[in-house]
Amino acid sequence: MTATTNPPETSRRDFLKLAWAGLGALVAVEAGAMSVAFSLPRLAEGEFGSILTAGLVDDFPANSVTPFNQGRFYLSRLEDGGFLALYRKCTHLGCTVPWEASQRQFVCPCHASAFDAKGDVLNPPAPRALDLFPVIIEDGVVKVDTSTVISRDRFDPSQVVYA
Repeated sequence: MTATTNPPETSRRDFLKLAWAGLGALVAVEAGAMSVAFSLPRLAEGEFGSILTAGLVDDFPANSVTPFNQGRFYLSRLEDGGFLALYRKCTHLGCTVPWEASQRQFVCPCHASAFDAKGDVLNPPAPRALDLFPVIIEDGVVKVDTSTVISRDRFDPSQVVYA
């Protein structure tokens, strides 16, 4: 007679240990993948934190303010045709500042700070002018770089971008 060797039987306890170890490894791999995916920037063009195409230069009449809610800024075209991209965040406490077209000024709903179309403070308690985003004009197209915030104390003509 030949002796046949049977593989050792796995106990129920050993099977459950292996199953739990496998599930734990799977959870660890998924958590690691989620952490890596969360850490990577996912900025698409046209979203806040990237370069946003506002439109053609001719789309913005002189002495106008156009809101861009997705980009969190206002594009102000001054009387002389120059452009400023004003961050809509109040420099006092960070409230969102709406443009009041009837008053031709930005009025903060939190503490009544007011700013003109250039972002200069008209009514405190805001300590300084609204921040800016860089404006880029290429081939008659206005673009705004919302990844860079330019802090300033007051309006200066050198901040205006012309086509």
